[in-house]
Amino acid sequence: MKEKQYLEQLHRLWGKNWPAHLPKEPHYPFGEIPLTAYLREWARRTPDKPCLIFYGNEITFKQLDDLSNRFASFLAAKGLKKGDRVAVFLPNCPQFHIAFFGILKIGCIHVPVNPMFKEHELLYELNDADAQVIVTLDQLYPIVQTIKDQTNLREVVVTSFADYLPENPTIPVHETLLVPKKNFPGTIDLMQMLAVQSPGYPDVEVGLDDVVALNYTGGTTGMPKGCEHTQRNMIYTAACAATFLYEITPDDMCLTYLPIFWIAGEDSGILSPVFSGATHILLARWDAKAMLTAIDRYKVTHTGGVVDNIVEMMEHPDVKKYDLSSIKVTTVSSFVKKINMDYRARWKELTGAIMREASWGMTETHTVDTFTNGMQDNDMDLKSQPIFVGLPMPGTEFKIVDFDTGELVPLGHEGEIVVRTPSLLKSYWRKPEATKQALRDGWLFTGDIGMIDEEGYLHFLGRRKEMLKVKGMSVFPSEIEAFLGRHPAIVGSGVIGKPEPDKGEVPVAFIKLHKDYEGKITEEELSNWCRQNMASYKVPLIKIVKELPMTATGKVKKEELKKLIK
Repeated sequence: MKEKQYLEQLHRLWGKNWPAHLPKEPHYPFGEIPLTAYLREWARRTPDKPCLIFYGNEITFKQLDDLSNRFASFLAAKGLKKGDRVAVFLPNCPQFHIAFFGILKIGCIHVPVNPMFKEHELLYELNDADAQVIVTLDQLYPIVQTIKDQTNLREVVVTSFADYLPENPTIPVHETLLVPKKNFPGTIDLMQMLAVQSPGYPDVEVGLDDVVALNYTGGTTGMPKGCEHTQRNMIYTAACAATFLYEITPDDMCLTYLPIFWIAGEDSGILSPVFSGATHILLARWDAKAMLTAIDRYKVTHTGGVVDNIVEMMEHPDVKKYDLSSIKVTTVSSFVKKINMDYRARWKELTGAIMREASWGMTETHTVDTFTNGMQDNDMDLKSQPIFVGLPMPGTEFKIVDFDTGELVPLGHEGEIVVRTPSLLKSYWRKPEATKQALRDGWLFTGDIGMIDEEGYLHFLGRRKEMLKVKGMSVFPSEIEAFLGRHPAIVGSGVIGKPEPDKGEVPVAFIKLHKDYEGKITEEELSNWCRQNMASYKVPLIKIVKELPMTATGKVKKEELKKLIK
C-alpha cells in the first residue's frame, strides 16, 4: 500500500473512533501566539490569581510576569543576546519558572539540566550547549564550582529552596528541602538581583519558529542530544494537552510533582499553568503525604504522574483520612509499574476518577503525541496489547514501518513507530549526522517498537534495542513487565535479555518485592505464577533484587541490569 492510501485509511479510522465528547481541533484561548504572550495576557486579565502554589506560597500571574521581566533584563545587562544559551540546573521550584520565561522573553535559549547530574554529566551538557549563564540551587553549586573553569560560563546565579518556602507551609515539606540558605562568593544571588533589577528589557523579536529550548534526550543510547524546540512546539503541545489530555479550564486546580527539567514535567508544570490560566500546585519532589494533603486542602481537580507513585498513595496507611473526591482527571505513565484494571478500580473507588495512560511521546516531539481520553469503556484500553497509547493528536500522524527496509507494515503488525507532528524538533543541536538519520522527509524515525491495530489505535511495545528474540519469536519486555505488575508481591520490574545458545535469548526479570512479601515468596514461586499466565517462550528467569537502578524520570536503567547477569 502506498503511503497516501495508508494514511487515508488511518484518518478514516481515527475519525470513526474519535471520542464524541472531544473537539476535533486543539483550543487556543488567545490564539497561536508565544507562550510569553500568554503569561502577559493572564497577568493582565487575572493579575492577582495564583499561577503557582509552592507549599502554600502563592505566586500570582502578575508576579511571575514581573519577575521574569526582571530576569530578562538581567540577561540583557550581562550582554546576552538572542540565541545565547542559559542553563537551568534546578529542581522543581518557582525560580525555575522565573528563569524559563525570562530566558524566552529576551530570545535566549533555555537549557534545562538534570539536577541529579554529577560533574562529568553536567560538564558535557554545559559544553555541548555552550551555555553562557547557569542558574542553580545552593545545594548544587559545589558541583558547578568543580567544573566551571572547564566551561564558557560567564555568570553563576544561585538560589535556595528557602527563598520560596513559606514560614508556615500548608503542605508538608520534605526534610531535604529544609536546608539553611548558603551564600557563595563570586556568584549572583537570584532573589537579591531580582529585587533591584529593572523590569525593562530590550524589545527582542522572538518568532514562534525561533529555537528557544534545548531539551536533552536521556542518553540511553549514547551521549544525550539537545533537541531544538520552538515556541510553536510548546504552544501546540500545551493546546493539545489542555484540550485532549486534561480538558483544563481556568477554574481548575492542578498538581504537578514530575521533575520539570524533564520534557513531560515541563509540559505539565511550566507550559500548562501559563497556557491554561489554571492554578498549579508545584511540589519540589515526590512525597505521598504532601500529595494527599495538597489534594485534600486545595481540592485538586487534575493530577497524575508515574503509576508507582499513584499506587504508593493508594497504599498509604492514612489515605482514608484525606478527601480525594475533588479529582476529575488522573493521567499516568507506565514505567516500572504498568496501569492495570486493579489499580484503576482501586483509584476510582478512592477518588471517583478514572486513571488512564497519559500519552506516547519523546523528547524529540515534546512528548504529548497521543491521548487515551474517552477510551476506557469496559477497560478497552487495558484489555489490548500493552501499552495502549490511543489516538494521535490533531495534526499529528503515525505510521509503522519495517526497521530494516523502511517499508510500511500492515495494521496489526509490529515495526518502527514513525511520526510527524507540529511539535517535532527542528534538529539535534550541532549534530547534523544524527539529525539526518532520524529526520527524513518531515518524519521522525523513533527507534520505538509499536503497532497500529485494525481500529487505528497506537500501541507502544518498547525500544528496538530492548526487543528480544526467543526461539525466533519476538518478546517485548514491556509486555512481560505489564504481566508482572499484576502480581501483588511485585512492586516493580525490569526485563532484559540474556544470550542462550539454544534459544537465542531468554528474558530475565529483575524484580523488587513489596515490603510485605520480602522473605515470604521465592523466585521459583514467581516463576510458576509466570508459567500459569504467560506463553512458555515469554516466561522469564526471575531475579529478586533489593532495589532497581532508576533514572531521575522513573525509568529502569537496563544497562545497569545487564551487569547483574551472570
